[in-house]
Amino acid sequence: MIFRSCLLATASLVFSLWGCSGAPDAASNQAADSGDAAPKPSRNRLLFCGDVMLCRDVGAQIRRHKDPAYPFRKIAPFLAAADLTFVNLESPFADRGPRGDRGMVFRAPPETIEGLVLSGVDVAATANNHTRDCGSYGVTFTIDWLKQHHIEPVGTAATSEAAHEGVVLERNGVRFGFLAYTYDQNNGNWRDTDPRIAMLDPEAMRRDVSAIRKKSDVVIVSMHAGYEYRKNPNAGQVQFAHQAIDAGAALVIGHHPHVTQPMEKYRDGVIFYSLGNFIFDQYQRVATQHGEIAEVTFSGHAVEQTNLYPISIKQDGPELDRRKDPVKEDKIQAPSAKL
Repeated sequence: MIFRSCLLATASLVFSLWGCSGAPDAASNQAADSGDAAPKPSRNRLLFCGDVMLCRDVGAQIRRHKDPAYPFRKIAPFLAAADLTFVNLESPFADRGPRGDRGMVFRAPPETIEGLVLSGVDVAATANNHTRDCGSYGVTFTIDWLKQHHIEPVGTAATSEAAHEGVVLERNGVRFGFLAYTYDQNNGNWRDTDPRIAMLDPEAMRRDVSAIRKKSDVVIVSMHAGYEYRKNPNAGQVQFAHQAIDAGAALVIGHHPHVTQPMEKYRDGVIFYSLGNFIFDQYQRVATQHGEIAEVTFSGHAVEQTNLYPISIKQDGPELDRRKDPVKEDKIQAPSAKL
C-alpha cells in the first residue's frame, strides 16, 4: 500500500509539472499559428502652406479669368492628396466692405473660398495682423464661412475661450490638435482688442497646449510673428517656438515674414519659422516670389519624416519648383537668432 501510494503521488507530481509547463507552449504555438502580430502604426501625411491673400492683384486675376479658384488650380491636386492640409489665411472673408484692390486692408470675396475647397484645405490659421481688416463683422463672417465649407478656423472663434481651445481633427486613428496665435491683431487700424483672437502670450499658450494634449495625440502650434522680409527668425520667434515645444507641441508652423526662414529640430519637436508666401502678389522682391510647403509624415504619434517643397509664386498661382528637389530634414540647418 505504501509503495502504491508513492507511485500515485509521483504520477500526480509529474502530471502537474507537465501541465504547468505545457499550457503556455500550446497557447504560444496557437498564437503563432494564427499569425497575430502587433498592428503597424498608421501613417499620416500633413502639408503646411504659408500666407494666402485673395484680394489685390490675386483678386484681379480671379475676376479676369472668372474663376474663384483660379490661383489654386495648378497646386490643388498636390494639396488635396494629403491627409491634412493647413494654410495661413491672411485675408478675412466678408460680403461687404472695401474690395481690397490696393493697400494693406484686405478682404477676400466669399466665392474665393472655392480655391481652399478645391485644394482640400482642412485647417486655416485665422489669427494674424489682418484678422480684423473687415472689422468685427469680418471676424465672425470668416469663422462661419470657413466652417460652412468644412474648413476649421484656428486662432479665432466665437468666444475667447473657444479660440484658446483650438481644434482637434482625427485622421487614421490619430488626433491632431491645432492652436494658433498672432503677435498683432490691429494692423494699425484699431486701438482696442478683440478677445476672440488668440494673442502671442506664452503663459496662455502653455495652458492651451496642456489642455489640448488631453484630447489629442499630436499638438501643432501656428505662430504668426517675426520681422517682415528677414531671412532669419528674431529672438521672440525662437523663444515662443521653443516654449511651445517645451509645453508639449510636436510642430510649430511660422508665418508673417513673407519670406522663408529656416527649420529647426528642437528637442522632440520641429519648428518651421516661416514658410513664406503661398498665394500672394508681392512681385517686387525675388524672395517674396518663392515659398515652401512643409510636408510632415507621421507614423502613429511620431514624426517620421519632414520635407520642404520649394514653390514659385506667379500671377496664375504657386507651382512646385521642379528645378529643385525637396529639402529633407538632414540637410536643414538650425536658425541663427540672437537671444
